[in-house]
Amino acid sequence: MAPEQLLSVGIDIGTSTTQLVISRLTLENRAGPFSVPRIAIGEKEVLYRSAIHFTPLLSETAIDAEGVRAIVAEEYRRSGFRQADISTGAVIITGETARKENAKQVLAALSDFAGDFVVATAGPDLESILAARGAGIDEYSKEHHKRILHFDIGGGTSNLALYENGTLTATGCLDVGGRLIKTEDGRITYVSPALERLGAAVPGVPIPSLGDRAEECGLEPVVSALTRALEQAAGLTPPDGLLEALMTRDTAWTPPKSVDGVSFSGGVADCIWSPPGDAFAYGDIGVLLGRAIAASPSFQRAGIVRGAETIRATVVGAGSHSTQVSGSTIFYRNVSFPLKNLPVLRLTADEERDGEKLAAALREKAGWFADQGGMTQIALSLRGEPNPAYGRIQDLARGIRAGMEPLLERGMFPVIAVEGDMAKVLGQTLWPLLGAEGAILCLDGISAGSGDYLDIGAPVAGGAVLPVVVKTLAFQSQGASNISQ
Repeated sequence: MAPEQLLSVGIDIGTSTTQLVISRLTLENRAGPFSVPRIAIGEKEVLYRSAIHFTPLLSETAIDAEGVRAIVAEEYRRSGFRQADISTGAVIITGETARKENAKQVLAALSDFAGDFVVATAGPDLESILAARGAGIDEYSKEHHKRILHFDIGGGTSNLALYENGTLTATGCLDVGGRLIKTEDGRITYVSPALERLGAAVPGVPIPSLGDRAEECGLEPVVSALTRALEQAAGLTPPDGLLEALMTRDTAWTPPKSVDGVSFSGGVADCIWSPPGDAFAYGDIGVLLGRAIAASPSFQRAGIVRGAETIRATVVGAGSHSTQVSGSTIFYRNVSFPLKNLPVLRLTADEERDGEKLAAALREKAGWFADQGGMTQIALSLRGEPNPAYGRIQDLARGIRAGMEPLLERGMFPVIAVEGDMAKVLGQTLWPLLGAEGAILCLDGISAGSGDYLDIGAPVAGGAVLPVVVKTLAFQSQGASNISQ
């Protein structure tokens, strides 16, 4: 069977910028002829990149949904592609904009610009993961067997993702960004509350006021403090209060003991390698912050990995495929179908081996997919085992029940996709632990990885079959550059 090709769109709406990419994706079945289908995105060809637009806002607390829609509509017109040409896509709202009160209105305004969107309002953890993958740092870390800390520095926040040998080990978020101070006509027009907190916590850092003159020398202490906070986050310099003061609320970060390199993406990253001559070219401190990071002896000693993308470290779209699940090996109770856009959490093989490890990993990693409204429904992906003993099934069920406690408290329920043939017995064992009114869905024959999304349709064939769509985010093909010392 010839590989399937489809056109996909990626739309990224960030704190500062909005952009769109249209790509041709080739889907390939990489499983054997008698195995569960394992569809992956093979080739990715970017056909159109939009201009990078400032994200339109109605106020500090509201995105201009119609303004975003107008940007996307105009870029479709410029690209020469029609909405009917697009099979699938991804809309990701990130950064401060994911906190805006009308983020869902924006998603609704864009709903007719692709056939089947992956839709996510990304909290800081998911944004960290998407940015690092978009820059190619996950693959770089895997290929070079290194521990790399990636910073995605946007307008309001810096999202951190630590990869070790290709495995994500930690995420975090700091209130460090290029638009914490805005300028116009040589004057300061905006100072972020994050800097006001910084000034209160670290009195030695003078914080400018509205109306002050925007001068490089006057802003140098603030820019230096922001840079030092990033250095401290990487464990390159000892903490002195800056890191704690700039930690985004409801997040935590423990600096790694060592890193083999650091990498950067986001709007500020462009200013690390190619800053414009005008320090205030963008009406903020992004250029100054980029220059300070480039000049940092600590980052230079650590080694800087240049990602495949900087400001465009985002999704180029999403590929999808459908598969039917055998009715004899699924189990569900009290589920309202269909389920849409469930982010997949796939645990490591080691985390699956023991119920206590599974519970701890699930409690920690489920938070990666939280949006600004808090925890969100996820799908847990497990490898499963051939012919597991009943005691082993009980151990897994207890681990899942304990690990999902934070989700269950918020009215969510277990959705479990198992590759092996054990979903039915796992569901039958887990359901009594949830109570008679609890909802549960266990299905097998599904191969999905962290960062994929599942759509699960209503049962067909008398309830014997659940149609499932696995949607995989697609990123740029080229990898990161070698570390520069």
